[in-house]
Amino acid sequence: MTVTGIITAIIVGLIIGALGRLVVPGKQNIPIWLTLVIGVVAALLGTVLARATGVADTKGFDWIEFLFQIVLAAIGVALVAGYGSRRRITR
Repeated sequence: MTVTGIITAIIVGLIIGALGRLVVPGKQNIPIWLTLVIGVVAALLGTVLARATGVADTKGFDWIEFLFQIVLAAIGVALVAGYGSRRRITR
């Protein structure tokens, strides 16, 4: 992977994190930096999942890969937000 590829992955991850947060209903009490980290991880995992299922190599934009990434980001945001809210209740 080149430096350009890493920078592109980070930028796409930031966008994925923001979209994942928009998909999750309600207010998420997590910092924006954590949302962005979740987005980067979801973008990487979504790409791995798309390649494993054979849908990553299409002509044009990879909509299925993009959907995998957004769903993974939404799941990550929901899990982290849920974990944080349970932690605050038990204190």
